[in-house]
Amino acid sequence: MSKPFRERNPVIVGAVSLMAIALLIMAAFRAQDLPLIGGGDTYYAAFHESGGLKPNDEVRIAGVRVGKVEAVELDGDHVRVTFRIKTDSAFGDLSRASIKVKTLLGAMYLALEPAGTGQLDAGSEIPVDRTSSPYDVVEAFSGLAETSADINTDQLAASLTTLADLTRNTPEEFRSALDGVSALSTNIAARDTQINSLLKNLKRVSSVLDARDQDIVGLMRDSDVLFRALVQRRQSVHNLLVSTAQLSDELTRLVRSTRADLKPALANLEGVLGVLNKNEDNIDNSLRLMAPFYRVFANTLGNGPWFDTYIQNMPPVPTAGG
Repeated sequence: MSKPFRERNPVIVGAVSLMAIALLIMAAFRAQDLPLIGGGDTYYAAFHESGGLKPNDEVRIAGVRVGKVEAVELDGDHVRVTFRIKTDSAFGDLSRASIKVKTLLGAMYLALEPAGTGQLDAGSEIPVDRTSSPYDVVEAFSGLAETSADINTDQLAASLTTLADLTRNTPEEFRSALDGVSALSTNIAARDTQINSLLKNLKRVSSVLDARDQDIVGLMRDSDVLFRALVQRRQSVHNLLVSTAQLSDELTRLVRSTRADLKPALANLEGVLGVLNKNEDNIDNSLRLMAPFYRVFANTLGNGPWFDTYIQNMPPVPTAGG
């Protein structure tokens, strides 16, 4: 029988309890390494600047969350991002990484773009030339300095003054213009996919036209020859059209003038056709029987001005011994 809990050695119970607590604490600190809770492979990516990325931000592939950022640290002249991924989706040795905006409040996430063959080895680092940040502070301020130096301040002041006068004198018209521009930009943004498809199709059409430029030039030359021939024969074509019109008028007059004669003839013809239709079987049988008769008749009269024939049993042949 097992001893009751009260009768057990408290020293052993306390030691086991402390060991269990220590294991739980270690498991809590290393939860990401557990097969059910954490797991996955660790990778690194080098960026020119962090772009607002923080630990515990999401890592996504094609918009699907596959891991999280573990650390964002300064490594020399660039930022080294440590992230862990757990997914069955393969991404090759030329994969790219970029920091993108998740929400308008400034939340970011790390986006992976699979490229290359095979699978990127665990612990590998994506170099700076295959990463991009949402913005480059140094480049932005350098460009701002160069642009500011080239600005004509007097012209800018005059433009702002004109804009202020316009908004002060015609507020309703200017507001309507801004609303129209906003609606136009919204419509274009909503149809970016169709516009992209249209541009691709235009590029394809231009490529086909470029490949068929000689055929198009040849077609234009042939069309020019055809049009020149039509111009040279314009009078002939005109005479043909006039003659056709006159022929049509003559046919119309002929039909009108002979309508009284044609009507009885057509009526009689209809009666003849009716009789022929009723005797169709007799006509077919007559044609069939006339063929042997005409063949024998032709053989009989084909010997010259006389014909050769006989009549059977004319006169009767006397019987022997009669």
